[in-house]
Amino acid sequence: MEENLDKCLEEINQLPNVIGVMYADRQGLCLGAKGHASNESAGIITAIADQAAKLEPNSKPPVVLLESETKQCFIQKADSVTAAIYKTIVTS
Repeated sequence: MEENLDKCLEEINQLPNVIGVMYADRQGLCLGAKGHASNESAGIITAIADQAAKLEPNSKPPVVLLESETKQCFIQKADSVTAAIYKTIVTS
């Protein structure tokens, strides 16, 4: 499984404008990180996903978008794994 997870992280990290990706388990422990994603953020990323899911408990888990002037962080929980994808904002 570790090999599959690492391959998935690497594939996502190679997508256009992606600068980092991180997966965490339901306890907030980092399962893997690539690029500019920090394994130290796994707990807070999981907590954000858990809290956002409480807003609409009967719906699919929401995608949370955190945004600064130059970067975005997409967070979503799926089953027992929470993912965070970090991207640069492309301006025209």
